[in-house]
Order: sequence, then structure tokens, then C-alpha cells
Amino acid sequence: MEVMLDDIPVMYVLSQSGPEGAEQAFNVLESRFKSLRGRRFYGTFYEGEYRACVAIQPEDNPEGLGLEASTIPGGKYVREKLMNWTRRIPEIGKIFMEMGEEHSYDPDRPSIEYYRSQVELHLLLPVK
Repeated sequence: MEVMLDDIPVMYVLSQSGPEGAEQAFNVLESRFKSLRGRRFYGTFYEGEYRACVAIQPEDNPEGLGLEASTIPGGKYVREKLMNWTRRIPEIGKIFMEMGEEHSYDPDRPSIEYYRSQVELHLLLPVK
């Protein structure tokens, strides 16, 4: 399914070992907050770099939290929903590869994982 995304201002932690280090990067990111309630979390992969991200809220101070700030670029993406994703993590890369074979991939923007809930993950591939 095609979706249009707006730019998403985020704070992030860079994984030191690409997607394999995602869990560690998210642990560091989540440790910066007293509560995760109401927060929107994303993973981005671009040019070999994986970032664990959280959308910036008006009261946030990225520098004060010791986090880098950036923007996930909006535009057209194709989306696949992955249910029960915590048990299916090894499938994520394969699903992105299949999406890239079926659609006109845009290499100028990152692939995105949107953690909608503990059960539902949205995989978003940028397309032209």
C-alpha cells in the first residue's frame, strides 16, 4: 500500500553495528526518558547506517537528553504491516528486499520501521 509521509523531526541513537545493533541502540534511546508513553519510535536504515529514533515532542531538548537530532524525510513510501514483529525480527530485511523488487525504490531516502505497537510494525520503503 502506498502512503505519503510528512517530514518527521526525530532524536536518535546511531547503532554501532548496523541493523544487528538495533536492540542495543533502542535500549540506549529509551533509557533517556522517564516514560515511553505517547512516544513514536522509528528505525531508519540508510547507506549502511541504522538509527533508533523517537519523534521529537514540543517539550523535548535533544541536546539536554544527549541525543542527536535529525529529520526523517517525507514523501511517497510503500508500506507492509508486520504483526507479532518481536518474534519475526529476522524477516524484516527479507521483507524490505522483496518490497524493493516489487517497487521503484528511491535510494535517496531511508527505509523506515515504524513501531506502531508491541505487536504491529510498519515497514516503509521509499519509492519514486
